[in-house]
Formats: sequence, structure tokens, C-alpha cells
Amino acid sequence: MDKYDKQALQVAKEVVIKFIEVGRISPSNFGQNFDVIYKDIMRTITGVTAGDAPVGIDSAEEGE
Repeated sequence: MDKYDKQALQVAKEVVIKFIEVGRISPSNFGQNFDVIYKDIMRTITGVTAGDAPVGIDSAEEGE
């Protein structure tokens, strides 16, 4: 796990906890919301959505 992953996990955790505290998210749907928030944070930090190829790599190049 690289530093961006760790930072994104920490920020996502803090955001979700704050949303639970103010009543925007319930603990029962934590998993659904955490995933969305984490992916948005990763996209913001890296410019790449989790699971996407890194910027500058074409899908044709991946197979080579």
C-alpha cells in the first residue's frame, strides 16, 4: 500500500465518521458509502479512479 492509499483511507475514514456524527450516514450503510468516498478521494489525489489504468497508459499497451 503506497502513501496515497494510506492517506486516502485516513481521509475517507474521517469523512465517514463526521457524516455519521451529523446523521448523513448511518452505521448500517457504512460499507456502501465508504467505498464511494474512498474512490472519490483517490481520484482527487491521483487523477485516476481506483481500478483504472494510470494516466498515459493505453489499453493496447497494457498487453505488451
